[in-house]
Amino acid sequence: MKTSFRLQYRLVVMILVLLTLITVVGLMSFQLGYDFTVTNSYGDAITLFGYGIYRFDSAFKAPIFIGSDLTMLVVIVPGLLWAVWRDQRHSSLKTQLMLIALVGVVLYYATSIAFGVTYNALMLAYIALFSVSLFTLLLLVSNLKWASHTVQPIKGLHAFLTITAIALMGIWLMDIIPTWFTGESLALIETYTTEITYVLDMGLISPLLMCGLWLRKRQDVLGDVITLAMVVLCVVMGVMLPIQTWFQLMAGIVIPIPVLIIKVGIFVVLAIAAAYFGIRLLATVSVDLKQNR
Repeated sequence: MKTSFRLQYRLVVMILVLLTLITVVGLMSFQLGYDFTVTNSYGDAITLFGYGIYRFDSAFKAPIFIGSDLTMLVVIVPGLLWAVWRDQRHSSLKTQLMLIALVGVVLYYATSIAFGVTYNALMLAYIALFSVSLFTLLLLVSNLKWASHTVQPIKGLHAFLTITAIALMGIWLMDIIPTWFTGESLALIETYTTEITYVLDMGLISPLLMCGLWLRKRQDVLGDVITLAMVVLCVVMGVMLPIQTWFQLMAGIVIPIPVLIIKVGIFVVLAIAAAYFGIRLLATVSVDLKQNR
């Protein structure tokens, strides 16, 4: 057991190094005035960002990627350092759950950039971050020792999980369903082949929210693992989306007010609720439930 715990710390250090490298390089790409126009496979004129690691990404998407980079650098990197420090000092179910939740956020980010960003010089770093975060998450979950932990009822949590799962589906379906009638691709497909956010949110996050709900109702402790990871991700998204929007506005992207309300405001409200339920959920975890080293 001692060896596996040491291994997970080494893996988290690798995550921190890769995450810092990727995000710093991404932030260094925020320079305006280098954009140029190309024609995509649908015959549409698309403006590319033209500078830095995201020079071949669209002028609309590149600021989003840079906003994600800033959020990961200033929120998740310090958060992981804090979680590892706490777990080394006093390893408990609570510290392990926080590590799982934060590494889960990194995996979501790594998947998004590995599959969503136009090919660039950091591709191997993207693949490495995706791989290390995935296997670190699996190792952390396999090392959990639940002992006498039982799932505690939290008023409103199940309703929150249901509403969030439906909201994620509904928000992105509003973009997809109209294409069935127009025969065209997504409005912002630009030079990309698909929209990875739709795939992750509708194909993975929404089902996981409902899975966490179902497992908690069955008094399965795995439900608390999934639920905490999901609420932490919701909190991070609530921070990330305004930062992404800020970078887009600085880059001159015009975003209609209704879009800001629907696709940013809703996530911020969900993030505030997620923070509340995350605190309540962690409070149900015994501080004295130590991991065996």
